Amino acid sequence: MNKDGEEKNAYDVVGVGSEATEADIRKAFRQRSLKTHPDRNPHLKDAARLFHELTQAYELLLDPLRRMALDAKLRIQEARKQRYANFDKKRKTMLEELEAAERADKEAKSADATKRQRFAQEAEQIRDAGRRMVEERQAELRRRQEEAERAEKSAQEELEPPPLGEHDTTVRLKYPLAKYPHLTTTDALRDFMTDAFGPVDGSSIVLSIKPPKRAAHRPPKHATAAVPFKTIAHAHAAVCASRRADRGLDEFEIAWMGGSEPAVWSWAERMLGSKEEGGEGRESEAALAAGSRRADPGSSGPRAPSGLGAGSGSQSSSFPSNVTGPPLPSESTPPRFAAPGLDFESAVLMRMRQAERERLEREIREQEASEA
Repeated sequence: MNKDGEEKNAYDVVGVGSEATEADIRKAFRQRSLKTHPDRNPHLKDAARLFHELTQAYELLLDPLRRMALDAKLRIQEARKQRYANFDKKRKTMLEELEAAERADKEAKSADATKRQRFAQEAEQIRDAGRRMVEERQAELRRRQEEAERAEKSAQEELEPPPLGEHDTTVRLKYPLAKYPHLTTTDALRDFMTDAFGPVDGSSIVLSIKPPKRAAHRPPKHATAAVPFKTIAHAHAAVCASRRADRGLDEFEIAWMGGSEPAVWSWAERMLGSKEEGGEGRESEAALAAGSRRADPGSSGPRAPSGLGAGSGSQSSSFPSNVTGPPLPSESTPPRFAAPGLDFESAVLMRMRQAERERLEREIREQEASEA
């Protein structure tokens, strides 16, 4: 018996195999007895026990019946051991298959989770891209709308006439008294300018007649005056007639009171230029008509200040009488455009007459040159 309570195999104790002969058994016994005999091995503690087990195993193997029973018992044990080994192998195989299935399931779950995570990331990227596209589109639409509003506002501001300045209808005169001795009073100057160019606000005329600064005892040589017209068109006609020899004003200097052309007249010239362009004629005409409706007293819009617009029947006298233009619109015909202090119809007629006069003068000069 060993320490675990199991009976020892006699073949193992003697040290031979199950096919050993009686001679092999005796030989092995002698060799083992030399190593386990108590008298020969006094230093070995278990020598007596080991020698006793060796003797019993030797006697068992030398007994044929007992040896046959031992062999049968060993065969049964080997068969049982083999059967258990097969069972263990099957269990091991099943365990490996189960572990493999678990690993495959874990890998499939991990791959599925990875796939879902990737799909979620792609969906989030698509949503982000969609949000960015929507935001960019909205920003582009806002930018275009702002640009359109700015362009519309700019066009509206371009069409709106600037406010009439305090001195936009006033001209500054300077003339020699020797040639114009009758223009020494405001009444005479009012009548002269009214007959020549148009209605004048006589109560606001400022006339200055002073002797020379270096010779105060001498009589005055020149007169200066500020003459406010009722409309800017008549004031412009007067400025255009400055130093015109054909009008007898070769020494009569007329200039704008402010030193430069009023902004409202420059605006009217620009509107007229855009109206005369072929590509923009209809749009400009519509804009001018809209401006006319805003300033026309008969319209539902705001009324123009009284006394600033000339009557539709008034003519500018800054052109020769032999130059005729198209008939002025009647009072029943609403003006196509008007602005505060500016008779646009008169301005159009004035430009047409001026162009006709220049054409006639050019033809006369060419005819004189050819005759000479």
